[in-house]
Amino acid sequence: MTTEHLDVLIVGAGLSGIGAAYYLQANCPQKSYAVLEGREAMGGTWDLFRYPGVRSDSDMYTLGYTFRPWTNPKAIADGPSILQYIKDTAAEYGIDRKIRYGHRLCSASWSSQDAKWTVEVQRTAEGDTVQLTCSFLFMCTGYYSYERGYLPDWPGMDDFQGQFVHPQQWPENLDYSGKRVVIIGSGATAVTLAPSMTDKAAHVTMLQRSPTYIVSLPAEDALANWMNARLPKRLAYTITRWKVILLNIIFFYMARWRPQATKRQIVKMVKDTLGPEYDVDTHFTPNYNPWDQRLCLVPDGDLFEAIKAGKMSVVTDHIETFTENGIRLRSGQEIEADIVVTATGLVMKLMDGVTLVVDGKPVEFRETFAYKGMMYSDVPNLASAFGYTNASWTLKCELTSQYVCRMLNYMEEHGYRQATPRNHDPSLQKIPVVNFTSGYVQRALGAVPSQGSKRPWKVYQNYLMDMLTLRLGALEDGVMEFR
Repeated sequence: MTTEHLDVLIVGAGLSGIGAAYYLQANCPQKSYAVLEGREAMGGTWDLFRYPGVRSDSDMYTLGYTFRPWTNPKAIADGPSILQYIKDTAAEYGIDRKIRYGHRLCSASWSSQDAKWTVEVQRTAEGDTVQLTCSFLFMCTGYYSYERGYLPDWPGMDDFQGQFVHPQQWPENLDYSGKRVVIIGSGATAVTLAPSMTDKAAHVTMLQRSPTYIVSLPAEDALANWMNARLPKRLAYTITRWKVILLNIIFFYMARWRPQATKRQIVKMVKDTLGPEYDVDTHFTPNYNPWDQRLCLVPDGDLFEAIKAGKMSVVTDHIETFTENGIRLRSGQEIEADIVVTATGLVMKLMDGVTLVVDGKPVEFRETFAYKGMMYSDVPNLASAFGYTNASWTLKCELTSQYVCRMLNYMEEHGYRQATPRNHDPSLQKIPVVNFTSGYVQRALGAVPSQGSKRPWKVYQNYLMDMLTLRLGALEDGVMEFR
């Protein structure tokens, strides 16, 4: 039986995978492709997470696609709206017909002699494994494990008589009406969940080991909505998108240039909102600089409004042990709980843990360098979509997709079959690929690629710089080896 061959295999039908498929069929219409999706639905993160209030932590004018304007009035959008946007995009461009659901990529083996990947794919419905080949592998699987989230092993967890819930596996019919809810965590998930659960819960406590920078933004962008009502949709969207991009870049570099001043300003905004009686220094003043971890956005200050209304409280302390009725803290305080939500983070998992082999040698990603934040040293014809940590995920993923298309067309034009980043510089130093102190990043650093100390191995986290490099920079750069 002949093995099916495709020019490009896209893995993952989430936000980045659908975007990759659009650019591939728009810029490389001669290339055959399919999208493999291990689950039974598209949408990735936006289909997986079902907890109350799930929403974007970036504005939708940059989290949305360049080629398809976001027209919903909400700039900070809810999960179901984002999922519908992804589905509508896939349907509008016929991408939905290219998706193969229940197809989980298990392994991929590259042969330089044949210039192709041979992939093993597990099919859920059929309960078997099939083999495909492709000339280029484009991994759009995100950066974390879909199977489980991170859960610390606290003392006394077995003694707790209430219910544990992890946001990544939210029960479909969880009834928290009149219940005392404790949410453990201080990241984007926790600050989203806490105010959203106050509608039914008796009381919500956000228990954090240390504070996070939290910034309130309007849920709707008034200027964007004004332009949408008066200008052509695409023009209004482009102006708004660039406004947001430039403001985010300015804010990020200001925070890096003057961290203490930025910290004072963020904390002052919280103090102005919560009033002089609230202990902002303890609960909303981190001991690290802004952008050492990702900032959390709260639309229309909903978290602060819930605190002022007395519907929720924030406790900053360490867990000593769980008890039958709740949690005892290191300070001696006890918090009673009926439901404990462990918003304790993700398990970082590069390329969904797929096993890669190049010419018979297994790829150890911890030994590789990331090339332009998308390819890997000595790994041919493979790219992965990985977004920004200081801006929207989609901005970098779109640039990556456009670069891949440029490269594929260049290879076809010159008769090349293989493109491999090679490091020939012995002075290149290894640097963590993500310069974040967040727990999920630090736990994974030993298993992920490094960035280098020089371009094109350095990851800049700068959209303008990447746009110039990836759209206009030479493909033949002395590092990318074409054969």
